[in-house]
Amino acid sequence: MTDRTTLLSTLDALLQPERFKDYGPNGLQVEGRTEVRTLVSGVTASLALIEAAIAAKADAILVHHGLFWRGYDGRVTGWMRQRLGLLLAHNINLFAYHLPLDAHPELGNNAQLGRVLGLQADARFGEQQLGFLGAVPAALGTAQALADHVQAALGRAVTLVPGGTRPLRRIAWCTGGAQGYFEDAIAAGADAFITGEISEPQAHYARECGVAYIACGHHASERYGAPAVAAHVAAELGLAHAFIDIDNPA
Repeated sequence: MTDRTTLLSTLDALLQPERFKDYGPNGLQVEGRTEVRTLVSGVTASLALIEAAIAAKADAILVHHGLFWRGYDGRVTGWMRQRLGLLLAHNINLFAYHLPLDAHPELGNNAQLGRVLGLQADARFGEQQLGFLGAVPAALGTAQALADHVQAALGRAVTLVPGGTRPLRRIAWCTGGAQGYFEDAIAAGADAFITGEISEPQAHYARECGVAYIACGHHASERYGAPAVAAHVAAELGLAHAFIDIDNPA
């Protein structure tokens, strides 16, 4: 057992949110009970996750995608009322870390996606140094082989734009909606780029620059950071922890 303040300070010390310019507030987003015994982690603070956390008798939830974002309507109606109402009614704390959870060098989304895919980063790139870059394993030296490997490892279909026919030597990756990092990855020397999503311009960049682009799903690429951080913190503070994965095809 621990208390809410200790859990917050432990998460902040680990993820260092003050280092990032982000799209919403990092840390404690909804205040619940003071004592914390059970921590649930998930990707997004959806209604389904909150309901599952209630069933798991959670005192706190840790997510990558919280409730509050820059530019959102501030009125508590509709889906926001449902989610917030359940958290308050059951006195559950909600902690959310966005870019800090992407960036952590060992437990973050990018580091954990690399672990799942068997990729080892030796450099960082892009705005706020969120992107990871490393050597391509010898067995994954073509765009198709790499795409097949990612698909098998994550258990879902991927979108591949092969780019060119040159052998792959350097690979860049950045989870979630990081299609805007593709040009930075190319500039950093990548022969292939993995992220969650693809927008219309990236297919053209891939073909014109000869760099393979693999979109493996926003949710699929970000399933690993929150449970890794939560498990680490739960072990440190003596908490029970459960990861609840709410399926999302996006």
